Amino acid sequence: MSKKSVGLAGLAGLTGLGSTDQTATPSETASAGSVYSTELGRTCPECGKAKDKCACSTESIPEGDGIVRIQRETKGRKGKGVTLITGVLLAPAELKKLAKELKQKCGVGGAVKDGVIEIQGDVREQVFDEMKQRGFTVKKAGG
Repeated sequence: MSKKSVGLAGLAGLTGLGSTDQTATPSETASAGSVYSTELGRTCPECGKAKDKCACSTESIPEGDGIVRIQRETKGRKGKGVTLITGVLLAPAELKKLAKELKQKCGVGGAVKDGVIEIQGDVREQVFDEMKQRGFTVKKAGG
C-alpha cells in the first residue's frame, strides 16, 4: 500500500475504530484498569478495590521488645556516618512524624527506611536525650 491510498478508512482499521468485532463482554472492558467508576468511585491502583475498602494501606504497629536502640553506622555510605534509631514501636505515619521532629531538633537531614530512622551525622547524644525525654526506654548500641 502506498501512503496516498491509506485514507481515513485505512486508519480506522489500524486503530480499531472501524472494527465490527464485538466479542468483548462488558465485564472484560470494565476490568481493564479503570481509574474512576461511578459504581465504585475512586479505586486503588494496587489492589483495584474501592479506596474506602482498600486493604493495601492498613497500618500496623511493629512488634519488638520496646527498647529503642541508637547506633552509628558508616557501612555502604562512603565513610559518611549516620545515626540509626531502631526499635521504635510506632505506626509508620507516627514514625515519620517523629523522624521529622528529630531531624529538626538536630538540624540535619535523614530518612525512614523499613521502620528504621536514619539521621545524618553522629548525633547520638542529642537523639538519646530527646528520646529519653519523650518517655522511651533507650540504649546505645554498637561501639
